[in-house]
Amino acid sequence: MSKLAFDPLYHPYPSFRTPVYAKKGMVATSQPLAAQAGLDMLKQGGNAIDAAIAAAAALTVVEPCSNGIGGDAFALIWTGGKLHGLNASGPAPSAITIDKVKQAGYGAMPKYGPLSVTVPGAPAAWRELSKRFGRLSLAETLAPAVRYAEEGFAVTSTIGYHWSKACETYNKLLKDACFRHWFTTFAPNGRPPAPGELWSSPDHARTLRLIGETGAAAFYEGELAERISDFMAEAGGFLAYEDLARFQPEWVEPISAPYRDYSVWEIPPNGQGLIALQALRLLDGFSGFQPGAIDTYHKQIEAIKLAFADARRYITDSRQMTLDAALLLSESYIAERRLLMGESAALPEAGQPKGSGTVYLAVADGEGNMVSFIQSNYMQFGSGLVVPGTGIALQNRGSDFSLEEDDANRLEPGKRTYHTIIPGFLTRNGQAIGPFGVMGGLMQPQGHVQAIMNTIDFGLHPQAALDAPRWQWTNDRTVLVEPGFPAAAAQALARKGHDIRYALESGSFGRGQIIWRDPDTGVLCGGTDSRTDGSIAVW
Repeated sequence: MSKLAFDPLYHPYPSFRTPVYAKKGMVATSQPLAAQAGLDMLKQGGNAIDAAIAAAAALTVVEPCSNGIGGDAFALIWTGGKLHGLNASGPAPSAITIDKVKQAGYGAMPKYGPLSVTVPGAPAAWRELSKRFGRLSLAETLAPAVRYAEEGFAVTSTIGYHWSKACETYNKLLKDACFRHWFTTFAPNGRPPAPGELWSSPDHARTLRLIGETGAAAFYEGELAERISDFMAEAGGFLAYEDLARFQPEWVEPISAPYRDYSVWEIPPNGQGLIALQALRLLDGFSGFQPGAIDTYHKQIEAIKLAFADARRYITDSRQMTLDAALLLSESYIAERRLLMGESAALPEAGQPKGSGTVYLAVADGEGNMVSFIQSNYMQFGSGLVVPGTGIALQNRGSDFSLEEDDANRLEPGKRTYHTIIPGFLTRNGQAIGPFGVMGGLMQPQGHVQAIMNTIDFGLHPQAALDAPRWQWTNDRTVLVEPGFPAAAAQALARKGHDIRYALESGSFGRGQIIWRDPDTGVLCGGTDSRTDGSIAVW
């Protein structure tokens, strides 16, 4: 059997939506205009890589509460029968140190403001993807995003809601003068745009046009780099022109783990994809899982807890990890950790292996090229800082660094922090099945595990795999479940010692996309998360 087996009409969950099929191309995103931007590239003669760049750039305009020009990106690209990985996460500024942050009066890294800002990697990701695999120019792929920013667009429902929630948070917390540019950009007239209201950003359009025309050189070595550097110096930050000029994304070898007779692929550390792989390896040692069964939920949760415990001890910039990530996936270590998965909820502890806020999109074209792409500013709009006159909202990834000297993820100049955003990919017998992803901070590896098991173990089509009720482990024995999670299952998990808490809304449980390709016919099958304004554009 060479392909996934699922009933295209079977959907066991209340929000019944069927999957989408196509032959020549498919773009799945969290916002309809972004999906359309990607499809436009395919129809103009571009490939899946061009479409992914166009969709990603468009999302910085139409979903700014989740990502932006000043954020980071990761990608998995299937082309020419091989999977390639791109890590475009930026490092800490070269002038920042733990002592300097503590001298500024902080006992931990601040969530917002200039000290939380790291080098943005997204524009460099677009450039690298375009140069290496694209067919169209960067200016051509960024054109739809420029048009949306210049002419304006109608804000969609879920994005409008999250935009409003972010504005409430920023109004309470961001009082310093350096934050005023965020409010003039994203809350014009003193409020955020409501769903259905038109919003435009001429500054954003000009910046995207400059990035396209210069191949991102303006952002890292030209006018935009100078503006970013000058603003950061004025705001009291450490990000400097030299940090931007020396930045280069890194092409990496994706890492994988077997699950049943498939291979699941992730980006290696500093990303947290290793968590999903380790959890799936732990779960691969069990059989008989059933959808909605108590034992299934329990073992999933216990596996995730063990994987997160290791991640918090070991994952950081791959150049500075204290052990080889492969050791955490080795058969001997996985077998040892699997013995800790008992019949009741346990407190997670890291092992000792022996050894020598975010957007996700999926794209496929009719030629067999496929892209799993994720991009983020973190914590909604990021640091709360917008570079004046540019529309560039700067990310706050530096907030994840530790100020403890003995922490693997301690702050150091030029170091990349533990990163939450992770694209996923599925293969079988060396053939591409397709891209998948679930965005949402620490929910992401948990969403990957749930989506993969829904697909492989339970035979759900992409839409049903995404619509299934989700759980989210947070800490110790605490597990959040979303409003649609079965009450009987929640009660049974509580009897096993899990501290089950119902969330009031589904906003924290991630939003994902999936595209699977039939290796025999080339037919594409996609799903987009019902938790957002997702859309699939097809050809």
